[in-house]
This record gives sequence, structure tokens and C-alpha cells, in this order.
Amino acid sequence: MKPVVAISLGDPSGIGPEVIARAIVDSRVQSALVPFVVGDEGVVRRAAKTCGVSLPALRLDAVTTLSENDATPGHPSSAGARAQLAYLESALAHVRTGRAAALCTAPVNKAAIARTGIEFTGHTEWLTKCLDAKHVVMMLAGEKLRVALATTHLALARVPSAISVESIAETIVVTDRALRMQFGTSAPRIAVCGLNPHAGEDGAFGDEESRIIRPALDAAARRGVDVRGPFAADGLFPRAALGAFDAVVALYHDQGLIPVKLLEFEKAVNVTLGLPIVRTSPDHGVAYDIAGTGRAQAESMISALLLAAKLTSAR
Repeated sequence: MKPVVAISLGDPSGIGPEVIARAIVDSRVQSALVPFVVGDEGVVRRAAKTCGVSLPALRLDAVTTLSENDATPGHPSSAGARAQLAYLESALAHVRTGRAAALCTAPVNKAAIARTGIEFTGHTEWLTKCLDAKHVVMMLAGEKLRVALATTHLALARVPSAISVESIAETIVVTDRALRMQFGTSAPRIAVCGLNPHAGEDGAFGDEESRIIRPALDAAARRGVDVRGPFAADGLFPRAALGAFDAVVALYHDQGLIPVKLLEFEKAVNVTLGLPIVRTSPDHGVAYDIAGTGRAQAESMISALLLAAKLTSAR
């Protein structure tokens, strides 16, 4: 049987409804899984019309019935901000109760949700708390690069104090476990970036590499992981993209995501490792500037849905 994948609609004023409408009619998606949209039927059908897509009978949980004013493409609203989280909560509930086998999340506007008075820094952090997970890892997975992050949505100035031997070692171990058990890599090779330029240049540009990162690599290696580094990030990513490693652990958000999106923006998938459920997402944001124009491309959403189905089967 094909797995059911719950798809939270994301920001109803962003491109999420459009990429979902395109993705769920794609023949690759139809053959691999059963899409279960959690959101607002009117929003989805208006998005389909914008894209020139003829939707089949929808498998849908209609959480809201937003007016067109509250879901105007490119113009976020307070009602839409509250709806984003309601869709996510409902979609997660369907996975936890077994009605769906995996969760795929369309992009949300984090700031808009936060303005409603709800603490929300991102899907990864929210799911970690809801599912009481011990250590989760945000990975961007493409055909050429898989990059796991040691820190996620964090101000750059806070990164040096946020990393530790224990946290980096656990990120490496969780990444290794996911590569083996979900991605089917029998002997993963993992590389780790340095925090500073030139990986610290033997202490000339900082001591985090010798004080934190190398001990973390040693700790992960003692747990059976084939891990190497720390490497200067600018030299490491070209090597990894050519196949030298199965995954890279980056120390902060932009260090890891820029190379992935530069190479594979249309196909990369955000995967949350270390959760008791499968969760994927496209690698882009709400893109208000093109919302409602029909120009949004669905390849990343299609890839996210296909990977969710694949990881579900692996589990």
C-alpha cells in the first residue's frame, strides 16, 4: 500500500498552496504516495486555478475556511498567521494517531506566527518540543549534497557559545544513524566544517576547532562513526559535491544551506533527523514576491513528498 503523507498547507498567502497543488497531481507523487492535505480547501482550489491545475478529489482536512482577504497571495494576515500553526498542529496529530505515515510541511512565516504571541522559531524546534525529542538535526538533502546543521535558527553571534563537544558529537551520531537506517548508506562517510575561516588556521583565527570540534569528532569516532575534519568549509563543499563524503555537518545555518541551495535549490529537501516520525519540507520559503502569479516551481515539494514516502518505507 502507498503511504499516506500529511501535508500542512503552510502560509496561505505564500507559495505553499501553489506548490502543493502542482505537486499532488504530479504522476511521480501519485504513484508513490497518497497526499493528504491539511489546510483550507478554498485556498488550495484558488491556488490550483492560478496554476492552471485540475485537482482530483482531494483527501483533505479542512482546518479553516479563510476569506480571500485573509489569504491574499503575497499579503500575509493575522488570521493566516494563526492558521499556519493550526494546520501544522492538525497534520502532526494525524501522523501521531496513525492516519498518516509521514509529515511534509509547506513553508511558514515564522515572524508572523510569533506576532500572534506564540513562541515559534521554526518547524524543527517546534517539532522537537512537541515530540519531546532528545536531539534532532536539520538536514538539507539533495542529489549532490547532504548537509546537517549543528545549530539551526540562531543569531550568528550566538553560535560559538551554542556549540559544545557533546552537541556536535550527537549531531554527527544522529546523522550517521539516519544515513544508515533511512537513506540506505551502509558505511557513511561524514565530514565536519570548521567554525572559523580556514578551520581556524591552527589557532590564528579562533580556537573552537581544537577546543570543541576535534574532541567532538573523536567522541563520535569512538561510537563507530567514520567522521573527518574539521575542514575549511570553502574547500570542503566542492569535495563533498563530487562524492568524497556522504554528508557534511555544518556549524551554522548559512554555512550549510548556501552551498546546497546554490547547487540544488529546486530539488533539495529539508529533513528532520532524530524525530520519532518522518518529516520533510521543501527547501524554500513563502516567497511572497511571486505568490499568486503561478510562477512557483514545485520540484522541491515533489522531492519532499517522494523522500517522505521513501523514508517511511525505510522505517
